[in-house]
Amino acid sequence: MKRRDFSALLATAPLAAATDLAFAQGDGRTFQVLPQALPTTPGKIEVVEFFWYGCPHCYVFEPAIEAWSRQLPADVAFRKVHVAFRANIKIHQRMFYALEALGKEAATRPAIFNAMHQQGLALDDPQSQAKFLSPLGIDPGKYQEAYNSFGVVTKCKQAEKLSEAYRIDGVPTLGIGGRFLTSPSMAGGGQRMSEVELGQKALQVADQLIQRARSKT
Repeated sequence: MKRRDFSALLATAPLAAATDLAFAQGDGRTFQVLPQALPTTPGKIEVVEFFWYGCPHCYVFEPAIEAWSRQLPADVAFRKVHVAFRANIKIHQRMFYALEALGKEAATRPAIFNAMHQQGLALDDPQSQAKFLSPLGIDPGKYQEAYNSFGVVTKCKQAEKLSEAYRIDGVPTLGIGGRFLTSPSMAGGGQRMSEVELGQKALQVADQLIQRARSKT
């Protein structure tokens, strides 16, 4: 989903990604190359999934990316970064990092995705978030404390800076090795595929880019 589409979210909208970015290299279809490599953790190939809880395409992509990430080799470090393209999405971003600070994000993510995409819950204020999370074992007081903490605010700022550095303009998008970008629609190269097929294609491209990044380390 592209940044400009976040104000008119439709689950039936075409899968979009950052295909219009003016990057320096790449095959023009399945991936893009950043004009300047970003710093990464020494000795690791970093894979970053930029996503938003409320994005229907991220919701479809989630089972595939989770299964794929659990099978990555030891020299690959995977993490999620929640984007914040506008105000109510920033609130979802705060939820992500508050739950991460409590060590509960991965455990609660499936319920959050289902709540937003199956039950139609907005979860766009901290009070409704705390109420929703309480039956999942998240103490409301501790959640509010984490949500408002300096550490979570800092994490959100870091996420926004990384999104800008990678020139993220749509989600889901994968940043690989501080050098490459791919996404389901980008990896599809304009082919007519289902969203599930596009997601699998993106992960195949990601595997190839990890190998490419490894050859340059």
